[in-house]
Amino acid sequence: MKSIYRLLLVALCATVAFTSCVTPSQVNYLQDMRHGSQIELENKFQAKICPYDELDIYVFGPSGSEELAKPFNISSSNISAGTMNRRGAYLVDVNGNIQFPVLGTMHVAGMTRLELQDAITNRLDSDNLLKSAVVMVRFANFKIFFLGAEGGKSITISNERCTFLEALALCGDLSVYTNRNKIAVMREVNGKMVMRYLDPRSSSVFQDPFFMLQQNDFIITQNYNTSTTRQEARNFVTMWVSTAMSTLTLALTIMNLLKK
Repeated sequence: MKSIYRLLLVALCATVAFTSCVTPSQVNYLQDMRHGSQIELENKFQAKICPYDELDIYVFGPSGSEELAKPFNISSSNISAGTMNRRGAYLVDVNGNIQFPVLGTMHVAGMTRLELQDAITNRLDSDNLLKSAVVMVRFANFKIFFLGAEGGKSITISNERCTFLEALALCGDLSVYTNRNKIAVMREVNGKMVMRYLDPRSSSVFQDPFFMLQQNDFIITQNYNTSTTRQEARNFVTMWVSTAMSTLTLALTIMNLLKK
């Protein structure tokens, strides 16, 4: 009888352990990748300028002509209404335009920052305003936003290039209870909010068009229904414990009968 009590105690401990566990297949990243795996990535990705973006734009003249570049940089003397926000960055309006000093209205939506640099440089040269100018454009608001059971947060991307996996790492990784096949990336595309689910457990995530994130993307996570998950695990363990105990009882009954 003592052996039966021991087995019963072990079964109860197993039930408690299994009801709160999360399996590796639910949380491990890139499970189908092997040593030496190679997957081609889009290395030439460049973010496109969109309405409501904030841009830092600086114009430099050739050596010895720094004064000539001053009219083309934002200063207290050439700020106009709507030209910049409170931080000093150019704010792209709803029509995709900025008001650039001297050059006036420029349509920038749809350009990359390098394309805008070239456009400003060419205008300054073709209009005989500043020859051999050096123009630098940077996104001032390249941010990725997170919403989930753990709360909301945002991260600022300094190099204007961020992948889905990089963003997960920067936010501090995911809880073990995060449902990894329901991680949504949501972005505005042509005036519509588009959502796609990405699964970091599979290497197919590298081929998803939303793997390369854009400024102001949202990553939305949700947790497993832990009460349901634990109940399912409890039912599974209980079934096996019940089967084991029934088998033991039957075996002991047969042994007792044979002894008689």
